[in-house]
Amino acid sequence: MQQIKGMLFLLGAFTLAGTSVVAARYVTGKLGPYTITCVSLLFAILFLLPLTRWKTIESLFHLTGKDWIYLFFQSVCGVFLYRMFLLFGLLHTSSAEAGILTGATPAITVILSRVLLKEKITSIKLFGIFCTVAGILLIQNIFTATDHFSMAHLVGNLFVICSATCESLFNTCSKIAITTKKAGSSTTLSPIIQTILVSLIAIVLCLLPASLEQPLALLAQADQTEWFALIWYGVFVTALAYIFWYAGIKHCTLATAAAFSGMIPFTALVLSVLILKEQTTMQQWIGCILLITSMVLIGFTKESSNIKISSESKEAI
Repeated sequence: MQQIKGMLFLLGAFTLAGTSVVAARYVTGKLGPYTITCVSLLFAILFLLPLTRWKTIESLFHLTGKDWIYLFFQSVCGVFLYRMFLLFGLLHTSSAEAGILTGATPAITVILSRVLLKEKITSIKLFGIFCTVAGILLIQNIFTATDHFSMAHLVGNLFVICSATCESLFNTCSKIAITTKKAGSSTTLSPIIQTILVSLIAIVLCLLPASLEQPLALLAQADQTEWFALIWYGVFVTALAYIFWYAGIKHCTLATAAAFSGMIPFTALVLSVLILKEQTTMQQWIGCILLITSMVLIGFTKESSNIKISSESKEAI
């Protein structure tokens, strides 16, 4: 039951994360990437603060140095670098394509789960990973004759792939931290407090570069659509998505989380078609079906009850 509950949380987390590509499209190029990050994270924190309780706040006083290192690494990879690479990438590539390229996250995460967490990868999960990779390739239209990419387009795609790598590192660090806590060597934080802390750290990292982007002047010119995109980015893509993530990863292996991260490119593609009116092909929709198949194959296989972390993985972050 806890496993199913965890899967539902992960499904919600990555579905909301998939909307980030479309939300970012409305403000990319109009506001600086660091300004977008700061403002959206501020909305996330304002949304979460009323939900906090004193007992959960008290847990902050018991955090160890290792806890803060984990939180800092999660913030740098999962919020700061992930958003920077994605926002810079969107300057040169389409929303649908960017969302599709984030589909590299499952394969990267599964590899990290094997190397760092020693999670067992069954034959079913391997086939699921194959479906994920095949789905990404089909959605990318690699088997269809198209015009050659410009250098700027290629750079944009590389930025998005870097954002997918950062997401995988965030996933892995979160799982290592949670498993360490289960072993009794770390303080347990609520998902809400964790989300607030990683958001605060990311805001601090963004403040200086954001100040160089003329944020006040550009924000004063923002229209209702752009403000709504910033609020959505903060409340749904950040606050709710990260709460769901922290709640779900407690009950699932990293490989299972990797499978559900396939919802990011699927959601991004669907919303790019419905909202941004971008064109897609039948090949891309077949790729989406393969991504859903991979989530079923990887996500609903039996979890290993004992996940061991090697001494090397404990010191990896």
